[in-house]
Amino acid sequence: MHELGTVNYVIDEVEKLCEENNLTKVGSVTLQIGEVSGIIPSYIVDFWNWAVKKTKYLTEAELKVENIEALTLCTDCEKTYPTLKYAKVCPYCKSENTYLIQGNEYMIKEIEAC
Repeated sequence: MHELGTVNYVIDEVEKLCEENNLTKVGSVTLQIGEVSGIIPSYIVDFWNWAVKKTKYLTEAELKVENIEALTLCTDCEKTYPTLKYAKVCPYCKSENTYLIQGNEYMIKEIEAC
């Protein structure tokens, strides 16, 4: 369950930012999660709701989760396509010379201070 580690990392980073910027309370954190990152959004939310109760600045902070679509680029025809629908084979030219360009990452997009 790397979701717990992910939540702890996000909380640590946000708390550092609070300290550095003299913030007293966070209202929400928006986290973007890639479709093929291996992170399960519902687990993230569950762990978040449990973990923030033990923090200094995030005790009532809401976690907002946004999906990052997985996109693959075909190096033969130079078109992109949705990875989950077509996997490794380009739907335009049927090439397998493809690679993932987005969708396996996660990032903190926004922090709302109160």
